[in-house]
Amino acid sequence: MAENENAAPLPTLQVLTQYTKDLSFENPGAPETLAIGGQPQIGIQINVNARPIGSEYEVVLKIDAKAELNGKTLFALELAYGGIFRAQNVAQETIHPFIMIECPRMLFPFARQIVADTVRNGGFPPLMIDPVDFVTLYRQRMAQVPPSGVLAS
Repeated sequence: MAENENAAPLPTLQVLTQYTKDLSFENPGAPETLAIGGQPQIGIQINVNARPIGSEYEVVLKIDAKAELNGKTLFALELAYGGIFRAQNVAQETIHPFIMIECPRMLFPFARQIVADTVRNGGFPPLMIDPVDFVTLYRQRMAQVPPSGVLAS
C-alpha cells in the first residue's frame, strides 16, 4: 500500500472540446464529372499543428484531399478539425510528442467521418481515409524540423 502512495501520478489527457475550424469542398466540374467512369487518382495530405492556450493546448488536424481523373479535378477538400486538450502529469521533455501524437489520434475518427460525409454529399462515393500512424508522422516531421517552443508538426 505504501508503495502505491509514493508512485508518480499517471499522465492524463482530456478532450475539453472539439470543432470544425475550417471546411472547404469544391466540385468544379459538376454535374459532368459526376458521371465520369474510371478510377480517380486520390491524393491525401495530413498535417498536425498545436499551440498552447494557457494551461491547455489547441491541436488542429488538417486534411487535404484531391481526386483527379484524366487531368480533371473531380473534387478538392480541405478540413481543419481542432480540439482543446488538457494534459496533466506529463513530463516537460515528453509533452511535445504526447500532444502531437495522442491528440490527433483522438481527433482523427471524427475528422475522417466529416471527410467521408462531405465527399458523399458532394455526389461521390464516401472517401474513407485509412487509419493514420501518428507516431510515424511525428517522427517524419521531427526529422525535417526539430521541435521549437511552439508546438507544430
